[in-house]
Amino acid sequence: MKKLSVLFLIALLLPLGLFAAGKQEAPTPAAAPVVEEISHDELVARAKEEGKVVVYATSSRIAKAAAGFKELYGIEVEYSNLKDFELIEKVAKEAQAGVAGADFVLAQDAGRLVGELMEPGYLYNYVPPTLKDVIPVNMQNPLQVFAINKVFIYNDEGLDASPYYNIWQFADPKYKSLLMFKNPFQEGVNANFLTMITNDYWSAKIAQAYKNYFGKDIVLTTPNAGYEWIKAIFENDLIVGTSDTTIAENVGIKGQNAKREHAPVGLFVYSKARYATSKNLALKPAMDMEPFAGFYYSLYALVAKSARSPHAAKLFIEYLFSEEGFAPWGADCGTYSANPNNPIQEDIDFPFDVWAPLLVEEEGAYCFDNRAEVEEFLNQYLY
Repeated sequence: MKKLSVLFLIALLLPLGLFAAGKQEAPTPAAAPVVEEISHDELVARAKEEGKVVVYATSSRIAKAAAGFKELYGIEVEYSNLKDFELIEKVAKEAQAGVAGADFVLAQDAGRLVGELMEPGYLYNYVPPTLKDVIPVNMQNPLQVFAINKVFIYNDEGLDASPYYNIWQFADPKYKSLLMFKNPFQEGVNANFLTMITNDYWSAKIAQAYKNYFGKDIVLTTPNAGYEWIKAIFENDLIVGTSDTTIAENVGIKGQNAKREHAPVGLFVYSKARYATSKNLALKPAMDMEPFAGFYYSLYALVAKSARSPHAAKLFIEYLFSEEGFAPWGADCGTYSANPNNPIQEDIDFPFDVWAPLLVEEEGAYCFDNRAEVEEFLNQYLY
């Protein structure tokens, strides 16, 4: 039986994502507005005429970005920092009611963004013309501004190398009650990760990793090896948490390794690795895991079809790709600009092109089409 913390029990009272109600049928796509390509100077002039921009974001760092944007261009910024499900529901309700709310959003959870806000035409994609040759093509539609990674991180106190090398260790009874992971019903990107590993590509890799670890072919009791791994880690007493911060602290507290058979380990945002210094914790990524070391998701910048300040919205999106615009996120490790010219914290991080091959990528269309089935599968373990 799953051991749940008091905080997790409280979290069960939170509203579930729309996916949990059953598989969603994607609505018929609405035609996106014709995007007029104008020069940067003309964009600035029109944005200043509008005088104000409204943004909904799922990152508190939007406050610093808004201050920098206003200082540079003199344009007022009204921003709201929302949970991912709150943002999606707010944009959808306002669009359906004909209310002009945000001019653009900076949001995560690709599955719901694509299926619930882009397909109906409430939001549309805009790539700044000045950046079309800079941003990797695979990050342009929908437009990814930043990538954020969640990786297996262990307590490295007294250890010269990672004790973790295969994801099936966390299904092995020898490692029971070890792995920590935030409740996927609390954060859409976690549910998207579990959804992505059920696709053909990753389930095949997971099946091979099983054979490499256990020395025999996997015997399926579920649709594929991705589902099988999900089932196995829950049945091996996955520790479900409510906060990546709390999980990082529980993993990294020093003095544990001398008292335990196995070093604590969790799957959480790599940005928490900074706690090794700021909170004197022992935290190190397990980068040699088979077949993946974690996953990444993105913050997407999308313009509202009902925007009252569309030019200011587009100018702000362009600004986010600048070194100054990225700075509120780039000040820590674990966030990577889609503009490869922007720097990272090299003393505690690696370039995104090092991370990307090690991580499961989030794909909005696949998540939208398949997450309901994965969440239904999860219900038997979480409720």
